Parts: sequence; C-alpha cells; structure tokens
Amino acid sequence: MLVRDETLGIGELSRLTGVPVRTIRFYCDEGIIASVRSTGNHRRFDRAAVERLALIRRLRGLGLGLTSIAYVLSGERSLGEAVSAERAALDARLAELAWRRASLRAVEEADPAEREARLDLLAAVEDASAARERLVRFWRRLFVSPVSDGIFDSFLSMAAPRPPADPGPLQVVAYAELVHLVGDRSLTAGLRARALAAARTVGDEDLLMHGVGEAVTLAQPCVIAGEPPREGPELDRFVAAHATVRGRGDSPAFRRELLGVVEPDRDPRVRRYWRLVGEVSGERATIGAMIGWLADSLERSVT
Repeated sequence: MLVRDETLGIGELSRLTGVPVRTIRFYCDEGIIASVRSTGNHRRFDRAAVERLALIRRLRGLGLGLTSIAYVLSGERSLGEAVSAERAALDARLAELAWRRASLRAVEEADPAEREARLDLLAAVEDASAARERLVRFWRRLFVSPVSDGIFDSFLSMAAPRPPADPGPLQVVAYAELVHLVGDRSLTAGLRARALAAARTVGDEDLLMHGVGEAVTLAQPCVIAGEPPREGPELDRFVAAHATVRGRGDSPAFRRELLGVVEPDRDPRVRRYWRLVGEVSGERATIGAMIGWLADSLERSVT
C-alpha cells in the first residue's frame, strides 16, 4: 500500500485537475483510473493520476469514448491509432450526414408533382454503403467466367462508383436510379444470359478484358469529342480482342456474330446506367459509354 504522504485524496486530485469528484469516482469504477483505499476506506491516488486525468480530459475533448481512452491508458493502442480511428469514424458520420442532407434537398427541390415519386426512389438508398453493395452484387453476378482480382476490382471502381463524400442532390438521385436499375430482373437476366453464353466460347476472360480495355482507351477521345460511331482502329482493336479469345479471325461473318453478342450493351437501360454513373462520378466518358460507342460502330460496319 502507498504511503499516505505520497498520495492524493480525491478532493485534492479534483482541485489539481479540475475534474469533478463524481467523475473521478466514475473513472475509478470503470477501471480507467487506479486508486487504493486508506485505512479509513477513502480513495487515494498516486501523483501519476494527475497526468492521466489531464490526458483523459484532452481525449474526451476530442470526442474519444471511454473504451478508446482505456486502450490508450493501458498501452493496448497508441495515441496516434486511437485518434486515427476516431477521425475515421467521424469521416463516416460526416459522409452519412452529407448524404442525408443531399437527399433532403433532392426532395425539397423536386417539382411538387414529382416529389412523392422522388421520395420513394431515395428511400432505397438511405444507407449509401449498402446501396453501393447492391451495385457490386449486380456486377458480381455477371462475371461468371474466372477473372483476376485486379481486373475485376479495377472494373468495379468504374462500374460501381463509391458514393461521393459530399454529394449534390442530383448525384444522390442518380445513385438511387442506379440502384433501381440493377433491381430490374429482366435486365439482369438478359445480361447474365449473355455472360453465360460468352463463358462457353471465351477462352481467357482476362485477355478479353485487356484487349477491350485497349479499344476503350482508343475510343475515349472520340466519345469525349462527341464523334459519331464509325469504323477505325478503335473498332478493329475491339473486334480483334473478341476474335482472339474465341480462336477466330476478323471477318464480316464474325462481325455479324459479334454484333449479337454485344447487343445488350446497346440496351437503353444499359446506356442509362452508364449515363448515371457519369453523373455520379463526374467522368466525361464512362467505360460503358465507350463500349456502347464501339458496339454502335460495329453495327455501322456490319450494315
């Protein structure tokens, strides 16, 4: 037991730190501050309790909870780790509030005749993270052939954009429409049927996506410039990518066959999906818009 002269009573500790006596008692009961009992059964504290209480006050002032503070005091977590975790939690909370604010503005600014319909639409995306997960699940169902994690993750970053940290009302509405579109069962069924059919003929999905990616890169300036679909090196690379993985060569017959394969990319609902992705992400030309442009170019070359 500590010698009395080396310890502080709870009242003295309160005066030295400015922490109310009742709060110190609470910290003791929670095991955050250690104390010993005197012969008269009064709480006594060592001198280190002054610094511990000062640290607790500073961390509480930053909004840290008692559990996090206890981890810091026990050495289970560093001060930097605790502060970083609190900042991350705050970022998530701020993003949630920003999303709610934008949703409220979207309903507020809607035409009175459309307000109720917009409210119904936005009700599906109260949780932005859960909304994105629905987009991710949609695309996972469409990748029936094996593909590397790197390529799939890269595609997802473009096809299922993360909700903006500070969205505007129109971005929230666009995201809600994306979620609504992926709930269209007929659209999902058609795209999945195309994916299953391709899985029977495509030898290497990674190679196909790499080749299509090169064609998309070539097509990007054309789409941004608003050029109409046409034959050219962009389309030739697109056709070659599909022909190679199927063990075929580029020919008029193959192009007619390929047009049927890519027809789902010209579906108005798919085009709408990619326009909405652009509204959310701010991209001038989404990967889907460029693939749609190449599919339209293929149709021009066939007809």
